[in-house]
Amino acid sequence: MPVDPDVLHAIVKAYDVRGLVGEQLDAPLARALGAATAHVLLPDGGRLVVGHDMRPSSPSLAHAFTDGATARGVDVVDIGLASTDQLYFASGILDAAGAMFTASHNPAGYNGLKLCRPGAVPVAIDTGLGDIRDLAPTVDDLPPAERAGQRSEQDLTDRFAAHVRSFVDLDALGAVRVAVDAGNGMAGHVWPAVVEGLPFETTPLFFALDGSFPNHPANPLEPENLRDLQAAVVAGDHAVGLAFDGDADRVFAVDERGRPVSSSLIGAVVADRLLARHPGATVLYNLICSDTVPETIEAAGGRAVRTRVGHSFIKRRMAETDAIFAVEHSGHYYFRDNFRADSGMIAALVLLEAVADAGAPLSEVVAPYDRYAASGERNYAVADQAGALERVAAAFADRGSVDTEDGLTVVTDRGWFNLRPSNTEPLLRLNVEAADEQGMAALRDEVAELVH
Repeated sequence: MPVDPDVLHAIVKAYDVRGLVGEQLDAPLARALGAATAHVLLPDGGRLVVGHDMRPSSPSLAHAFTDGATARGVDVVDIGLASTDQLYFASGILDAAGAMFTASHNPAGYNGLKLCRPGAVPVAIDTGLGDIRDLAPTVDDLPPAERAGQRSEQDLTDRFAAHVRSFVDLDALGAVRVAVDAGNGMAGHVWPAVVEGLPFETTPLFFALDGSFPNHPANPLEPENLRDLQAAVVAGDHAVGLAFDGDADRVFAVDERGRPVSSSLIGAVVADRLLARHPGATVLYNLICSDTVPETIEAAGGRAVRTRVGHSFIKRRMAETDAIFAVEHSGHYYFRDNFRADSGMIAALVLLEAVADAGAPLSEVVAPYDRYAASGERNYAVADQAGALERVAAAFADRGSVDTEDGLTVVTDRGWFNLRPSNTEPLLRLNVEAADEQGMAALRDEVAELVH
C-alpha cells in the first residue's frame, strides 16, 4: 500500500514524528520511514541503532522500520526497550544514527519517532527530517541497495546506567528517601538499573510498563498527573519526589511538602554543581528560564548564554560554545558529556546528590534559588498569531527592551515576558516573571488581554 504524502505532512513535526496508530502511523509507513531514514542519514551505509518504548505498537513499528532500513543496506543494532536518553547514549557510544519509537507524553493511542545522526546529533525538519518525509512515499522507486543490511541485538541498559552514575561522586553519596512516579513509562525500566547499589531508598509508583497508561497520563507537565506523587511524598516522609514522562527523557520534581518545583530551579541547582567541577565553563539556558538561572551561572563563575527554545537549537549552540550544560524550561536538561543530549536520568541523579549533600529536603536545597514569581506557561489559541504579536509589541514598544529572537521577549521595570508561537501546535505560549506575585499577575493579565 502506497504511503500517503498528506499523512506524512500531518504527522512529521518540527523535531519528530507523532501520529495516531492505525489511522496515521502503521507498519507500511514505518517501513517507508526506515528506508528513507537510511537513504537520507546514511547514504553510504553504516549503522543505525533502534530502540522503542513500552507502547503496545512500538515493537512492531520498530521492526517494520528496521526492515526498511536494512533493505537500503544499513546495519541495524536493536537495543529493544529503552528510554529516549538511553537511545541517544547508544547513538553516541556506537557512533551510529539513532531511531527511537515513542510518543513521549502523548496519550495511549499515539506513537512516534525521534531521530538523530551518529553521535546523537539532532535531526529536525530543516536538517533531514523534511527530506525523510518527502522521500518516504517514493522510496521504493530508488535503485536497490547493493547489499542488505544486517540486524543485531544489544542490551545497553547496564552501560547506560553506569554512564548516568558517572555524573555524581558515588563515594560521597548519602542516603535519600525519594518517591519516583514512572507513569507506567520507561523510567520503570531504567531507574532500577541506575540506582542499583546507591544509598537511595526509592518508593516506586507505577513502574509496571504499560503503554495504555492505566493510572494517569505520563505527562508531568499537567498538575493533575502529579497528584499521586504528591500524596506519596507527603505520606511517606520523603525528601523529594520525581516524575518522569513516558520516554523518561524529562524529569520533574516536587518537594517534601508535595509542592512542584520549577524546572528553572532544578536547572540552577544542577548548573551550580557542574560549575563547581568545571570552573569558568559555559552553561546555556533558554529564553523562558527564570532569571535565577543566568544569575546562578554567573555567581558560580560560569558564562551564561541564552538560546532559543528547542532541542536542535540548544544542541547546536552547545557545540558552538562547548557548553557543559543547558537548561530548558520544559524539563529537558542537556549535558556536554552525554553527547550534548538531554537526559532526565542524569539530571535526577545530580539533584539527588545535591539533596544528599545538603542533608535536607528539596525545599531547603532550592530555597536560595527561589527568588521570583513566575506564571508558568499559559497557552492561547489565536487565529492571527502574527497580528497578536504585533499588537503586544506595539503596546510595549516604549516600556522596556524588546527582543524578537524567539517570538517576543520584553523586559520592563515590572518584570519580563515571552510570547511565542508553539513549534508543534496552533497556540501562542506566554511566560511571565516578576519580583513578586502581584507584579507577575498584573503583567500576565495585561499581555493576555492584548493577545485576545
